[in-house]
Amino acid sequence: MDNNETFDPEIFTLTDEDGNELNFMLLASLEVEGVEYKAMIPVNEDGEEESDEYVILRSGVDEDGEPILETIEEDEEFDRIADIFDDEFATILYDDEEDNKE
Repeated sequence: MDNNETFDPEIFTLTDEDGNELNFMLLASLEVEGVEYKAMIPVNEDGEEESDEYVILRSGVDEDGEPILETIEEDEEFDRIADIFDDEFATILYDDEEDNKE
């Protein structure tokens, strides 16, 4: 990737159980065993990160066939997917550090 390239982050506005709208920036997506997962970080209205911690949501469809993002309820599934994302992010950070040394 050219270091001068810029990209517009993908921002999702999600509604929680209490009806509050929250903005999240997509960090990464991955598919595991036919299921898509998204790592997202909360951002404010200006797109600035509000936390150092990211959330992981599972892509699904609701009863009307509309795409939704849902919380992963099972600890085992969450831990497995979180480990995969952590490994991916560690590789990306390591690669960026190596590129900056050159």
